[in-house]
Amino acid sequence: MAFKRTILKQDLAGKLYPQSSNVNAAMQLLRKEIKHSPALNNKLTLVTRNKRAHYFTHRELEVILEHFCITREEFELL
Repeated sequence: MAFKRTILKQDLAGKLYPQSSNVNAAMQLLRKEIKHSPALNNKLTLVTRNKRAHYFTHRELEVILEHFCITREEFELL
């Protein structure tokens, strides 16, 4: 089963950090996680076409979920 669509960065941050007070705080946490994890940062650099896009592609999403040890089925339930 593969992801068929893109996901907005703010939507992903909201799902990964539901305890955050708002979307901006969740986005800051996600950016911080990517910046401070060299392995995640390098993998995303390899699959990213447009760093400034407001969405993650399905390949980028797979890399992020692998880093957080979240399966596709678990992600669908978030």
